[in-house]
Amino acid sequence: MKISDAMTSAINEQIKAEFDSAYIYLAMSAYFEDAGLAGMAHWMKKQYREEVEHAEKFIDYLYERGARVIIPDIARPKESYADALEVFRTAYAHEQYVTSRIYQLVDLAISEKDYATQSMLQWFVDEQMEEEDNTGGIVSKLEFLGGDKHGIYTVDRELSAR
Repeated sequence: MKISDAMTSAINEQIKAEFDSAYIYLAMSAYFEDAGLAGMAHWMKKQYREEVEHAEKFIDYLYERGARVIIPDIARPKESYADALEVFRTAYAHEQYVTSRIYQLVDLAISEKDYATQSMLQWFVDEQMEEEDNTGGIVSKLEFLGGDKHGIYTVDRELSAR
């Protein structure tokens, strides 16, 4: 069974969201490099690569279903932040946004009785739970530290191990 035009369009929009996410994380990585926080920069660079992989999963899925892939324009990301906490709060809010987008895709797949897409999307549902947990955990640590430079240094070193 061919994927519907509505689902194809929604997944193409998600491809854009995934590439936008990648670009956001790449810009965050650059911010941390400029700030001398190499561990956080490394963590964000890993996020960037994951988001590109997510976009590629959606692209591959559309091809498997015989649908047309539209490679989108990417939005320009924010370039500067007040501090590491603002960066990770922004990343956490962004992951929550992406989760809501994935849930909308699931809702559409359910309404269309598109069982193949529902199955594929379950991986993304699980992935988003992990993404929110990871970024939310870092936000909690940084909030707890309250700007303590020694603590931020410790978190930076911890994130370099990813």
